[in-house]
Amino acid sequence: MSEFGGKVVLITGGGVGIGRATALAFARAGAKVVIGNRSAERGDEVVAEIRTAGGEASFLQTDVRRAGEVEALVAHAVESYGALDCAFNNAGTALKLSPIAECDEQAYDTVVDTNLKGVWLSLKYELKQMIKQGHGAIVNNASVSGFRGSRAGLASYTASKHGVIGLTRCAALENARKGIRVNAVGPAAIDTDMGNNFAGALGISLEQLGDMHAVGRVGRAEEVASAVLWLCSGQASFVTGTTMMIDGGITA
Repeated sequence: MSEFGGKVVLITGGGVGIGRATALAFARAGAKVVIGNRSAERGDEVVAEIRTAGGEASFLQTDVRRAGEVEALVAHAVESYGALDCAFNNAGTALKLSPIAECDEQAYDTVVDTNLKGVWLSLKYELKQMIKQGHGAIVNNASVSGFRGSRAGLASYTASKHGVIGLTRCAALENARKGIRVNAVGPAAIDTDMGNNFAGALGISLEQLGDMHAVGRVGRAEEVASAVLWLCSGQASFVTGTTMMIDGGITA
């Protein structure tokens, strides 16, 4: 997708898993990539990987639960490269399985503040910049858990991902005539640290988790990245307010 040549792309949670794979994919397509991540070590590693391959990238340590840090990340992108063309709001957490009646309030707040408030804050500051420009494309990372109860013990995660889909739809409606598209992706189990942790919490292997999907395996982070790039591209110019399921048929 050569259309990304010179475009500025911001990715939260870009140091690991799906975020890392998407950062590398955008960089290969010629984009200037700005990564926000809580772990400075992992963020710096991805930037170094992109630069070694001849791409352009920058990193700013960011906790998406903090408004000032998210605002600073967007400002960093604009100050570094002059614009903000695309964003992938990917930062998220699941923590451990916990039934509602036993869920610790702090654990609930951590999940919802990261997964839902973090997307809301990211949208808030990204949209301000994109409205000034008159264009932009945003993708939020939701989940198959945004469409169903998913599994006992995942209430806080499931609630947060339902919220992400609602935010995506509202943001798309508010900005559809301002040259800005907002969509989401809904991955099922993906071969990442989070996917492995989830399988472990269920007491099964990642391969056994894959058997629950119609295609008989878990997904790869690169498969989600491909969907994000397509949704940000001109090929998806008539697509906004939708959630593309990347789920190996598990919701079918």
